[in-house]
Amino acid sequence: MSHEHDHEHHEESFVSKYIFSLDHKMIAKQFLITGILWAFIGGGLSILFRIQLAFPDADLSWLEPLLGGWIKDGSIDQEFFLALVTMHGTIMVFFVLTAGLSGTFSNLLIPLQIGARDMASGLLNMLSYWFFFLSGVVMFCSLFADKGPASGGWVAYPPLNGIKEAMSGSDTGMTMWLIAMALFIVSSLLGSVNYIATVINLRTKGMTFTRMPLTIWSFFITAIIGLLSFPVLFAAALLMIFDREFGTSFYLSDIFINNHALHHTGGSPLLYQHLFWFLGHPEVYIVLLPALGITSEVIATNSRKPIFGYRAMIGSMLGIAFLSFIVWAHHMFVSGMNPFLGSIFMFLTLIIAVPSAVKGFNYATTLWRGNLVFTPGMMFSIGLVSLFISGGVTGIMLGNSALDIQLHDTYFVVAHFHLVMGSASFFGMMAGIYHWFPKMFGRMMDSRLGTLHFWLTFAGVYCVFFPMHYIGIAGFPRRYYAFSEFDAFSIFPEVNTFISVAAIITFSAQAIFAFNFFYSIFRGKKATQNPWNATTLEWTTPVEGIHGNWPGAIPEVHRWPYDFSKPGAKEDFIPQTVPFSATPESNLPNEA
Repeated sequence: MSHEHDHEHHEESFVSKYIFSLDHKMIAKQFLITGILWAFIGGGLSILFRIQLAFPDADLSWLEPLLGGWIKDGSIDQEFFLALVTMHGTIMVFFVLTAGLSGTFSNLLIPLQIGARDMASGLLNMLSYWFFFLSGVVMFCSLFADKGPASGGWVAYPPLNGIKEAMSGSDTGMTMWLIAMALFIVSSLLGSVNYIATVINLRTKGMTFTRMPLTIWSFFITAIIGLLSFPVLFAAALLMIFDREFGTSFYLSDIFINNHALHHTGGSPLLYQHLFWFLGHPEVYIVLLPALGITSEVIATNSRKPIFGYRAMIGSMLGIAFLSFIVWAHHMFVSGMNPFLGSIFMFLTLIIAVPSAVKGFNYATTLWRGNLVFTPGMMFSIGLVSLFISGGVTGIMLGNSALDIQLHDTYFVVAHFHLVMGSASFFGMMAGIYHWFPKMFGRMMDSRLGTLHFWLTFAGVYCVFFPMHYIGIAGFPRRYYAFSEFDAFSIFPEVNTFISVAAIITFSAQAIFAFNFFYSIFRGKKATQNPWNATTLEWTTPVEGIHGNWPGAIPEVHRWPYDFSKPGAKEDFIPQTVPFSATPESNLPNEA
């Protein structure tokens, strides 16, 4: 289908071009830079509580200029420690890995790779970013709430978070947390509707569903998951606000505080858990699928080989999407559920390993005997595959209810979660930034700094999270302020110190990326139109990134997106826009 219209645009002001922009490429940059800023805030919070865990008996008065009254008697205040953990989790899961990753690359690549002038609705696209920005403002302000930020965990379980009187972090900070999450969900839903409408309606001529890059498939499926699951979290947050502000009892029942009975009766905190995890487990794949789609593209391009099992990769993503909606209660094995029901969720949880294994196998076979080009994007993609496999193995262990009951709320869960979701998705985000930076900014990032950034981050992530499996099996509970008071855990102080030092080094290594990123925007080597010799449509657009993407007619698509190293072809890549009749292999069947 063709989308021709007048592309002569009037001169835009600074505000209309860079702030309230309707151009998907600029909105992608807004999501990306905001996400990077949030990543440093969220990562910095984790360094603060890792310092406390590594040196529980040390004098931390030197942090007082930064944290003020949250330093008491030379240590971080115990409730503020919980707030650090809570805000770190919230920021990294939602503001960095959901908005920063999916918001950036869905906006950037969907129109460019399917052959569209822009998103289906530029206005909804702009509103999506600004709801995210407003959500971030509220969340950031909650860090300075008079009684402290939310401190009941990033999952915000009631009754601790459902009653203002429960603890200091349950008051204003928690209310602001709920408002920020409501705004964030609005942003996500606006984005999801736009992405789905664009993929279905605005594909260029010849761009059938089986010719779409795996990146587009991943963004499309992610948007569907978000559209179906985020409203459930919105309902959960709304009911929590009602309980806190208007005296309802959706989640609260027979609560006593300081020997005083509150008026709440009839509610169930398990209702909140069911609502939260109905979003919470699909959220894992809302974060992970875009990273896997990016990895598919980067690995195929830099292996100079067709992606192995294109249709199997699509099928695995569809299978993951479906199964992600029916495994939520494996987070609730210790909630007292019927063991028979637990066995059903265990069975479904173990099944989801099958499509995940398909993806891991297909990545390995794409890499096998490829002419590998080790760009920073390629290395981060291979790093994602490593983390996805090693973290996924422990997921099979936690999916078994008998094991999970023993390991629940220990550092084993922290290690699994951070490897398979947090770090793997972060590596996918980095791979995407390094690979599509030339398309976003018309310049190249420094590959030597990118390589250094990768190795420090890759080694650091494993040094941080691999030892956590061992102390988790030993029974270390998560979210504890200090372990030095417990004889059972006093045998592992060096491990905690090692983890914290590795975390500090890994976090510091991100300064290399930040310098490389912002320096290259202004001073990096100017990019050519197709620096990676890729086949997809975004590399047919001008380097300067004009409004409307293509200066003339939108190119027509004739083939699938992974024609690398085609026998008989002059070069080792054939763009999607090249007709079969124009290439030596024209007598071969059209595999798409």
